Amino acid sequence: MTDQAISDAALTAAAQTSKAWPFEEARRLLKRYPQGKPGGAAMVFETGYGPSGLPHIGTFQEVLRTTLVRRAYEVLSGGAPTRLIAFSDDMDGLRKVPDNLPNAAMLTGHIGQPLSRIPDPFGTHASFAHHNNALLREFLDRFGFDYEFIAASDRYNTGGFDEALRGVLRNFDAIMAIMLPTLREERRRTYSPVLPISPTTGHVLQVPVRVVDAEAGLIAFEDPDESGGKTVEHCIFGGGAKLQWKVDWAMRWVALGVDYEMCGKDLTDSVTQSGRIASVLGGRRPEGMIYELFLDENGEKISKSKGNGLTIDQWLTYGSEESLGFYLYREPKSAKQLHVGVVPRAVDEYWQFREKLPTQPVEQQLGNPVWHLLRANGGVAGGQGSLPVTYGLLLNLVGVLGAHASRAQVWSYLANYVADADPAAHPALDSLVTSALAYNRDFVAPTLHHRKPQPHEAGALAALDAALAQRPDAGSDELQTLVYEIGKDEAHGFANLRDWFKALYETLLGSSQGPRMGSFIALYGIAGTRQLIAEALTD
Repeated sequence: MTDQAISDAALTAAAQTSKAWPFEEARRLLKRYPQGKPGGAAMVFETGYGPSGLPHIGTFQEVLRTTLVRRAYEVLSGGAPTRLIAFSDDMDGLRKVPDNLPNAAMLTGHIGQPLSRIPDPFGTHASFAHHNNALLREFLDRFGFDYEFIAASDRYNTGGFDEALRGVLRNFDAIMAIMLPTLREERRRTYSPVLPISPTTGHVLQVPVRVVDAEAGLIAFEDPDESGGKTVEHCIFGGGAKLQWKVDWAMRWVALGVDYEMCGKDLTDSVTQSGRIASVLGGRRPEGMIYELFLDENGEKISKSKGNGLTIDQWLTYGSEESLGFYLYREPKSAKQLHVGVVPRAVDEYWQFREKLPTQPVEQQLGNPVWHLLRANGGVAGGQGSLPVTYGLLLNLVGVLGAHASRAQVWSYLANYVADADPAAHPALDSLVTSALAYNRDFVAPTLHHRKPQPHEAGALAALDAALAQRPDAGSDELQTLVYEIGKDEAHGFANLRDWFKALYETLLGSSQGPRMGSFIALYGIAGTRQLIAEALTD
């Protein structure tokens, strides 16, 4: 059953009660605006990005998850208009020079200046921020996201934020009353919601300021870049200043009319403070989910400086874009380990859910992660989708073939198992063949260790070999039954089937875990499997 076979009324009715988290989030927007936004205005979703670094998996997950809520809202509202803003905070001052950039000496001379006013160290764009903003847009376009890009520098420099900045100056004391109790004593002495940009050096200054004329945008401060710390009057309009980020966040919500923005758990307090500031400015905090952060395989928080995370390119080397989306969809309010070991399972679970989708009733479809992922960028959920071979089984095959196996070699074995075993006929599987070869080369092959079978295990392996010789045309189910029967035969001395399968995995595959053996034997071929047994018995 596809969306085409489901009436709009049935889809909307099911969405009203769906417990899938995107619908739960979207219903909060319906509660906020039961009749839709005034004048039929679009519901505004926002994601933020700091362009001092490159887009990463956190960027992807926030845009994807926000998009999922956006699409859920469109279903619930019967197609009400929406916008997704990807906002780049490129007015921030450069704090330090990243180690991996060219022209470090040049950048060092611009520390403290807004990223959008620093020359591009790569020499390809108007500024460092323009370079990284272009990478962000290429990144989002790569995955087909539908978004509107807005750079802070454009809004500040062209006066697009001037009225909002005027509101900050009008409510300067009230904002200070919100922020000062949250700061350490030392920070209180220098804190200001407004960060003037020095007319002398162009640095973003962290100095106390005094409002001179809110309507004209005039402030006064001692400019440390002036000789003797001269007090200057300065207009913050037209790019003459930026705001402290918590104030900036609130101002942006109000100025852009943001209705929904999610963030990580580490920003919980910031959301509270920015929400209070938004109220002072005449707006209100948007709806939004606070999601848990990623952990590494040791359960420690992922840190850029530690390099203990998994990059998006690494995931796409060993898995698929769909599997990444599937992994990020599930349980966003629970901490998730993000390391290469989670990739294979995510790939197989994605395809398991995709295969179920067409036959599910609408209520179950809306709870299926794949339904949301297929609709994420305007597509329609539905359609048959399955893999003839699981990724786990594919990895077992490649593991047996060795670290130097080739794509052609893998496909020659897939012909034992897959009808029309042609890469062109199975593009998704062919892509996973490439991923499996890389995963095996980098992570599996170095860990494989084939042990010699114990005497009772050798007897069982010999019996399996003899049985296989009598069934040259057996299918995977018959082969699985055969394996079970040998393991259950008391003459072979296994206390339970688990011990038998472990023996098969460790002696034939070199691993303590493995696949459904009937499927593996069918894939690898009976002759090939008998050769593996012969090698195990002669080692």
